[in-house]
Amino acid sequence: MKTFLTTTALALIASTSFADTITLYTSQPNADAQKTVDAFMAANPGTDVEWVRDGTTKLMARLRAEIEAGSPQPDLLLIADTVTLEGMAQDGLLTAYQSPEATNYDSALYSAEGFYHSTKLITTGIVYNTGVESAPTSWGDLTDAAIKGQIAMPSPLYSGAALIHLATLTGDDSLGWGYYEQLAANEARAQGGNGGTFKAVASGEKPYGMVVDFLAIRNKADGSPVEFVFPTEGVSYVTEPVAIMSTAKNVEGAEKFVDFLLSDAGQNLVLDMGYIPARDGMGVPEGFPARDAIKLMDFDPAVALKNADANKAKFAELFGTE
Repeated sequence: MKTFLTTTALALIASTSFADTITLYTSQPNADAQKTVDAFMAANPGTDVEWVRDGTTKLMARLRAEIEAGSPQPDLLLIADTVTLEGMAQDGLLTAYQSPEATNYDSALYSAEGFYHSTKLITTGIVYNTGVESAPTSWGDLTDAAIKGQIAMPSPLYSGAALIHLATLTGDDSLGWGYYEQLAANEARAQGGNGGTFKAVASGEKPYGMVVDFLAIRNKADGSPVEFVFPTEGVSYVTEPVAIMSTAKNVEGAEKFVDFLLSDAGQNLVLDMGYIPARDGMGVPEGFPARDAIKLMDFDPAVALKNADANKAKFAELFGTE
């Protein structure tokens, strides 16, 4: 009996010491991160997730410091944009993983090599105050001299989504840098992030603006006097991609996490949180148009990464550095 108890105790200690644990760094809002982790652990009993949440810029600064110290902690990253992860992939910091779930996604939404996979779509379109006389339908409408000085937008010097938006629109043949030059001539204000832009539009201070979709649509549902437009030319988008670190200690557990996020169950979780799922054939949150009615503009993370510094510098020349 004594031998049995000793053996059982040792087995319990071993199972506790070598528990299947993965470490996640994420820029999701706290409530979303907790829901994501809880849902994954419920679907994968025996696998625990330790997670750290912060903004993408701060997380990357923390991770870079850990890498320089020779002790990177996360197995996985779930952060705002593909451009950041493209840079990490080029630096050899990510592990390629060809998730079997990727066949359910547009090839533009994941790395061909499998370095990162998009989990949702957060688009940037036009928001306007319902008190305006003329409702815009296209990006070009924001260059109309009749609304000169009445336009707000987040600055790509401050917002990652705004930097991707800039790269997308300037890379479009029908818009290009000429479009931003027209916005500057029309005295569009570029300052801060999406939150400040939305407040300026909702208050009527700047009744037209560019902003991420959910911010306008959710606030409209709560009574804010705004409308959101998916412009006829299409929309830019960020995708909250997931990636596995090349230094991951639990690669198998990390792959399970990726597969879960990309699965039907994981994408329904995205929908429940109020975002557009990246997976084909899914629904959309209340207040959004049908998925096939949302035109995504062409975007190449590698090109955006290459041009990022030049794009920021040119933007600052046109709009200042606020």
